[in-house]
Amino acid sequence: MKTKNRLLLYGLLLVLCVPFVFPTWWMVTSSFKPNADIFAFDFAPGTWTLEPWRQVFTMQPFAQQYFNSAYIAVVVTLGTLVVASTAGYAFARIRFPGQNVLFLVVLTGLLIPSEVTIVPLFRMFNSLGLVDTHWPLILVPMLGPPSVLATFIMRQFFITLPGELEEAARIDGLGRPAIFRRIALPLARPALGAVAIFTFLHSWNLYLEPVVYISSRTKYTLPQALTQFTDAYQGQLWNVQLSAASMTAIPVLIVFVIAQRQFIEGLAHTGLKG
Repeated sequence: MKTKNRLLLYGLLLVLCVPFVFPTWWMVTSSFKPNADIFAFDFAPGTWTLEPWRQVFTMQPFAQQYFNSAYIAVVVTLGTLVVASTAGYAFARIRFPGQNVLFLVVLTGLLIPSEVTIVPLFRMFNSLGLVDTHWPLILVPMLGPPSVLATFIMRQFFITLPGELEEAARIDGLGRPAIFRRIALPLARPALGAVAIFTFLHSWNLYLEPVVYISSRTKYTLPQALTQFTDAYQGQLWNVQLSAASMTAIPVLIVFVIAQRQFIEGLAHTGLKG
């Protein structure tokens, strides 16, 4: 590509990046502004202050809430990987009566909005004494629509594996569990990476379920905690909220930037297109 054409391409890409990068830039820079200047239209704060960042930790147990979101997201991600990989492998490589019908029934879980099932799930968890605990935030994503989508992605990947690999493994004396553990799973790393990323992000950003199930401040997750930064008259402390939102979003952006190649490769291997 000629230098002129390359410069034009890079210039066009920079222009196209503005609608995506500017909101993040505004969020981070505005978190250093006094609350009175929050809606001033400028590229950088006229007055820089760290007071909003300090208030994030003094107004709420934000460190505990950060830990809550982190450990819930990690547990949900690991659990979903186990459920999705085993179920996806079974649907892709093990033949049994009614296999396709059962898989279609599983896929119908993607068509049911979470708002439809939230009331019966709340009553079920309430009867078990699990309301105001983190168990609903762990079990529902692991066994709900996010896990169904993850199972679909893993099934699509395992279908592409050559059957000769399993035949050679059986000749070597490997059973089905050993084939899954020693051959299928290592080859499925791109798909596992893609599932891990979108499962982690889904759990990290979950808002409706925490609002329904959690009432104790020390058990809040980050999306729920972000709505609680108000003054004595219930006015919004925008700079404090933006400071908390920056601390919430930036680690996730870093993880995605680092792992984006594996994420895209995993979706490409499963035949999904965005």
